[in-house]
Amino acid sequence: MDKTEDTARALAALGHEARLRIFRVLVKAGHDGLTVGEIAAHLGLPASTQAHHLKMLVDAHLVTQKRQGRAVINTVDFDKMTGVVGFLSEECCQGFVGEAPDTAA
Repeated sequence: MDKTEDTARALAALGHEARLRIFRVLVKAGHDGLTVGEIAAHLGLPASTQAHHLKMLVDAHLVTQKRQGRAVINTVDFDKMTGVVGFLSEECCQGFVGEAPDTAA
């Protein structure tokens, strides 16, 4: 998967209000992460809804899950998050060289 596809997948995962809320609360938690119960306490999402949305964030490689005893700790992959933001801003304000290609048929 190239960088554009990978970033599009990450942004698609963040393109739902519940997933964005989960992601943001995990960003606030930092490297310590949160259990599903702790996320629910912050957001009030039903467990089944939360599990579905967490899976999508994990599948997009934005969140990692690590078992600690009986608990599963959910943590943002901060390298991935930084990569997505960097991809969006890496060519900011550089302008274009030459003329735009003629797309008229």
